[in-house]
Amino acid sequence: MSTPVLNKATVNENARILGIGAYRPDVIVTNEDVCQWIDSSDEWIRQRTGIITRHRAAADVSVIDMAEGAAREAIQQAGIEPSQLGAVIVSTVTHPYATPSAAAALTERLGATPAPAFDISAACAGYCYGVAQADALVRSGAAKYVLVVGAEKLSDVIDNHERTISFLLGDGAGAVVVGPSETPGIGPSVWGSDGSKWDAIGMTHSLEDVKKLGESARHSDEIDDPAILSATQDVWPTLRQDGQTVFRWAVWEMAKVAQQALDAAGIEATDLAAFVPHQANMRIIDEMVKKLKLPESVVIGRDIAQAGNTSAASIPLATHRLLQENPGLSGGLALQIGFGAGLVFGAQVVVLP
Repeated sequence: MSTPVLNKATVNENARILGIGAYRPDVIVTNEDVCQWIDSSDEWIRQRTGIITRHRAAADVSVIDMAEGAAREAIQQAGIEPSQLGAVIVSTVTHPYATPSAAAALTERLGATPAPAFDISAACAGYCYGVAQADALVRSGAAKYVLVVGAEKLSDVIDNHERTISFLLGDGAGAVVVGPSETPGIGPSVWGSDGSKWDAIGMTHSLEDVKKLGESARHSDEIDDPAILSATQDVWPTLRQDGQTVFRWAVWEMAKVAQQALDAAGIEATDLAAFVPHQANMRIIDEMVKKLKLPESVVIGRDIAQAGNTSAASIPLATHRLLQENPGLSGGLALQIGFGAGLVFGAQVVVLP
């Protein structure tokens, strides 16, 4: 008996970003506020990082709340209904549940059920990972429209007294809708990882440490035992980094990845309208601009000054701000690159919505 031939999916030759949205929390934390917790100054923070303020979400605002705010704007700008979404992807490392996913809850809130939904854990490269997957899903015919959201509540996983990373971080969400296009709108993705530096950025403790403490607490005679309460604070997982290792890797290696993305797209730096790197540190951004030899005509995303480092949300937030301040960039080419804990990286050239 011959094997039946399966039907093919409807293939779309090209995909592009159709709409973009952003959510910035209302609470603004200044450098002076940060210096209450660490021995530093506004001048030092500005010189070393370029950060002036960062947004932080209120206690009752969740990752999903922020993702919803950004997603609704992106969907509206794309000119589609939530019910038309063929997939929902949320990149986050701060959703407080290992399972179920933030994407599943977001899909229901938006009215996009039964679209497939899943989360990506790729830290600051997560948005570019999501765009790469959305591009593939649309062009393969697996989905016509894909929502990609980067959403982080990093204020939940920082120790304000920690000096390597806490003062850098902010909260927020950015989102895009990717859909079919008559011409190429997303260049080939250059993405990968370097696990040899797996511990350069990460958590101070694992959930296993928290579990062990909980077992100790259950055997304590006093549930309010001060020693137990103090230990709980000591083992709560918070972020930290080896700043010098990350800085050197980002400056030297990520400029190469960015150039590879330009080469893969078949364009030169002079063809770009904008460059939107992950908003990790202004000094890193400036060094990458130099190494790529970007002309002055290229507008650089520097959202970090107002928003801080928002991990997976940083590139869509920075792109959203660029388009608000420079609407003439719409339709131009932007090089975007994300890099972070893992260490992981991803880059592609896109046509701005």
